[in-house]
Amino acid sequence: MSVWLPTSPCTPQACAGHEGDTASVPRAVLRLAAAVALILLGILGAPPVRLLPAGPRHTVVRAWSAALVRAFGIRITVHGSPGPGGGRLLVANHISWLDIPLVAAALPCRMLAKSDIRAWPVLGRLAGQAGTLFIERDRIRALPATVGTITGALLAGDRVTVFPEGSTWCGRAQGTFRRAAFQAALDARVPVQPLRLGYLRCDGSPAGAPAFVGDDPLTASLWRIARARGVRAEITLLPRIPPGRYAHRRDLAAAAQRAVAGIPATTPTPLPGTPAQPATPPATDRDSANRPAASVHHWVSSSPAAASSLRTPS
Repeated sequence: MSVWLPTSPCTPQACAGHEGDTASVPRAVLRLAAAVALILLGILGAPPVRLLPAGPRHTVVRAWSAALVRAFGIRITVHGSPGPGGGRLLVANHISWLDIPLVAAALPCRMLAKSDIRAWPVLGRLAGQAGTLFIERDRIRALPATVGTITGALLAGDRVTVFPEGSTWCGRAQGTFRRAAFQAALDARVPVQPLRLGYLRCDGSPAGAPAFVGDDPLTASLWRIARARGVRAEITLLPRIPPGRYAHRRDLAAAAQRAVAGIPATTPTPLPGTPAQPATPPATDRDSANRPAASVHHWVSSSPAAASSLRTPS
């Protein structure tokens, strides 16, 4: 492994234990079987679904992702509204392979994942059919080409999700956001929308079972999540950062990280030649008339999606 790759201090032994009720072994086996069936269905259904118009296609993707999460008995709570369409860079903290279906259940998009995933049986094929963008994490010289690929996708009107920490953390702490992917948003002049992800127990404390950290084997993670009960996945769609608000990717990355961590924003430096833009109310505020008062939607779900994209740099 290259020494420049980001790492996390979290370990399965210290962070991924489940404190709470557990499902019986037969129920856990049924959950895994349901998840596998959904993944196979996703592989078979991906080609015709890609032919659908954007609206129906996104509806199918959201439903499939929510069902996949539901297979593990995890409820999903989505705070906020996606807002208008168009190219957008979505950036989120990274806890688990469950992050992928969790984000897709709220905002269908293209994911940035490590290139190793292409060779994974079943999941690699599913990731490729879903339009995943791949990055060679061990080759820093390949980074400019990856940024160019992301820029092209954003200019084409796609939403692209990256996990800028470059590694998974347990959810009790957060890593530093790497800057590279933010250059794509600057080059394409598209908004950046931070997303805050969390997995919680019934009492609101962080749940350890979903954390996929350190050298945790995927099989162990799958079984641990299948056995856990009372886990809720939460995704918060935070206010978008409009293009031109920050001149440098360093400042843009820092602003997105502060948003995800819930730290108040600082005064931005406008991009040269671009008029400074006033703070834009989040989609959650502008769209309040079109959704329930609490603007929170509940699904029952959990899923292993592209279990892949997890330790993905940006």
